[in-house]
This record gives sequence, C-alpha cells and structure tokens, in this order.
Amino acid sequence: MAEATQTAPAPQPASLLARFLDSDVWASFKRSKLTMAAAVLTVALMAAAVLAGFLAPQDPFDPAQLELMNSRLPPVWDAEGQMPFLLGTDEQGRDILSAILYGLRISLAVGFLGVAFSATLGIGLGLVAGYLGGTVDAVIMRIADVQLTFPAILIALLVDGVVKSVLGGQLDGVTTLSVLVFSIGLSFWVQYARTVRGSVMVEKNKDYIAAARLIGLPAPVIMVRHVLPNVLGPVLVIATINLALAIITEATLSFLGTGMPETMPSLGTLIRIGNNYLFSGEWWIVAFPGIALALLVLSINLLGDWLRDALNPKLR
Repeated sequence: MAEATQTAPAPQPASLLARFLDSDVWASFKRSKLTMAAAVLTVALMAAAVLAGFLAPQDPFDPAQLELMNSRLPPVWDAEGQMPFLLGTDEQGRDILSAILYGLRISLAVGFLGVAFSATLGIGLGLVAGYLGGTVDAVIMRIADVQLTFPAILIALLVDGVVKSVLGGQLDGVTTLSVLVFSIGLSFWVQYARTVRGSVMVEKNKDYIAAARLIGLPAPVIMVRHVLPNVLGPVLVIATINLALAIITEATLSFLGTGMPETMPSLGTLIRIGNNYLFSGEWWIVAFPGIALALLVLSINLLGDWLRDALNPKLR
C-alpha cells in the first residue's frame, strides 16, 4: 500500500527583528562595551527628556511656580542647599534639574527635527543630481560647493538673522524653535546630497535599474522605490553624527543669544545664563547643564562612530 506523500510546510520568513539579531551589526554592538554604555546613556537621557513632565520637581516654563526667594540656591549637599532643589537653582529660582530635563527635550527636538529636515532636503537633491546628471547635477553640486566654503554655524547664524529680521525681532518659543530647525537644516544638507549623489551614480548603472527602465517605470518611482533603499546605509551614519552636530549648533546659537529664549530654555540657553554667574561663585548654574550637554553629545558621537564602523564592509 503506497504511503501518501506529505508536503513539508514552507518555512516562514524570518522577522525583521530576528534578522537584525542575527546580523553582523548586532554582533558588533554586543562586542563593544563602550558602545553599549553609550547606547544606555543616550536612551536614558532621551527617556528623561520625554518624561520630564513626570520626573521634574518643577515646571521651569511656568512663572507661577518660580520664587525669587529661592534664587541662586546651591546644590542640596551644600550647607545652604534646600530640598527639593537637588542641583540648586538659578537667578529666577528655577530648579536646575528641572530646567535640564526640559532643556534636554528642547535640544533633542531641535536636533531631531533639524536632522530630519536636512536629510530630507539633502537626500532629495542628491537623488535628483545623481540620477539625472548633466546641468541639474552641475547646478546642485556647485551650490553645495559654495556652501561648503562657509562654516555651518555661520550659515545657521545668517539664516537665523535673516528669518528673524523678516518675521520681526520678538518671536515666541515655538516660532524660534522652527527658525532654529530651518537654519540648522540648511546648514547640513550638503553632506547628505554629496553622499547620496555618489551612491546613486554607482547604482543607476546596475542591471536592476535598467530592468526598471525597460518596464516603463518613471524616474521618480525608480529613484524612491529602487535606488533610495540601496543608499540609506551611509545616510544613517551621517544622520547619527549630524544629530550631535545639530545639538551643538543649537547650543552655540543659544549661547550667543540667537537661540531659544530664557522663558523656554534649551541646554545652550541654560549655559549662557549660568555663564553670567560663574565668577560670582554660583558655579552650579553653568556646570550641570554643561555636563548634561557634554554627556548627550559624547554618547551620540560614540554611537555614530560605532555605526560607521559596523556598516563599513571593509572593516568586517
């Protein structure tokens, strides 16, 4: 009697998470204790910023919660320190710890939005320049070359000043944040455009692009659906490193007085405020925001360096 043959079930494709945990990138991450520590610190600072409304003892943006009688109090371990001001207060009676938590939120918001804007602009221009070539490529790359002759902070200052002069000198916090995102985004798009353009010029000569053209797909569809996914590796590394640069640029602008106002302070604004009282003995007003900014930028930079090495096939 013939036995009925049974068809083995087709294996299920591995999930995205399973493929990631089995990848060289995850193995590289687990091997580096410094990278793991940087990741934990970055996640902790971002979580603290998101949960600032629950973790902060005080809302530093609410004038009703500020008491001038509590101004310039030292940290709680000092003899003159008071609870609940663990890290002391500034000249407005604002709790330094609360101001740092809310300042982290603003600095990260400007950084992420600035990177998103610059990446979108740079990737779009890089795709167009690399795929179309010719006059379009020449014009975009010459504009990029001209911008590279100026430091990013100078471009940001110029754009920030022009926009504020057009909109008026007195801007609310949300408008000021939008101006900062716009100015920082325009300062960093060149790196994305040049990197994507170089990758596109390699990819567009491959067989799968010729096949897409052969079946009649329009150029925008080919660029977005077929070319873009194959050039995102270097872009991810640039975005991670530029996140730290965007945060530093925002802090620099705020320190120079052209960034976030004192009523809605970022870490750079807190450092600028504290710098005025450094030589009078109130060191904590500038020290703790400066430490928070340094830890945030350092952890993001370490992650960017690891990601650059992990995604480089020559180093595997």
